[in-house]
Amino acid sequence: MGTLKNVPCGQTVKVRRLAGEGPVRRRIMDMGITKGVDVYVRKVAPLGDPVEVTVRGYELSLRKADAEMIEVE
Repeated sequence: MGTLKNVPCGQTVKVRRLAGEGPVRRRIMDMGITKGVDVYVRKVAPLGDPVEVTVRGYELSLRKADAEMIEVE
């Protein structure tokens, strides 16, 4: 399917893999976004930044650059 950045509002997707490395990848994992978890896209700001998602019952705002590193299916 691509990356979380391209998912339209109101859809739930499953994380396939995290790109990136080091501290950035670690920060995304610390937010609860790991392989196999479901992510619901709640809202996308008019210019696409940030993307609001629900993960493991938490609401998060992700920068477009971070959402691009999350491959989903």
